[in-house]
Amino acid sequence: MLQEILHRYSSVGKPTVAGRIYSLFVDICPAVFSVTLADTDRARDLLVTVPGIAARDAIHAAVMLNHNLEWIATFDAHFDRVPGISRLPL
Repeated sequence: MLQEILHRYSSVGKPTVAGRIYSLFVDICPAVFSVTLADTDRARDLLVTVPGIAARDAIHAAVMLNHNLEWIATFDAHFDRVPGISRLPL
């Protein structure tokens, strides 16, 4: 999630906004999960089964699924295709 915030806002030329939103999310969501082999294995499976999902998004989705997290706030509509994940559009 944090990587997604940094990526999105820096890609549209708003690094200062990226920093502010990053800090806000860390304040409200203090648990940060590491990416494990189980996560990359699940991401591999998602790349095969979810049409059009990018590798980075597959990693995010895999970590979420492996930790039973159901919601993500993102601009990326590919998450709408991942069974078990609901997206809050930004």
